[in-house]
Amino acid sequence: MGWLSFIILGLIAGAIAKLILPGRQGGGWLSTLILGVIGALIGGWLGGLLFGIGYEDFWSIQSWLIAIVGAIVVLLIWGFITRGSRKA
Repeated sequence: MGWLSFIILGLIAGAIAKLILPGRQGGGWLSTLILGVIGALIGGWLGGLLFGIGYEDFWSIQSWLIAIVGAIVVLLIWGFITRGSRKA
């Protein structure tokens, strides 16, 4: 999968992860989309490392699931990090 399709997949995965997660995460939609790209990258790397799976092509369900799960994990971590800064 090329870089442009990877970035598009990450942006869409970030938006889907934002819709799936309840509550408010720190940052707006732009930061969520950027975190989605980071989550897709980390999800693909961990999927390949742990399970021997990776991104096959843009329309593969495997690619989408890896990207969405990675984006959810990154958004959860980001929510825990920014939760303390909102109380101040």
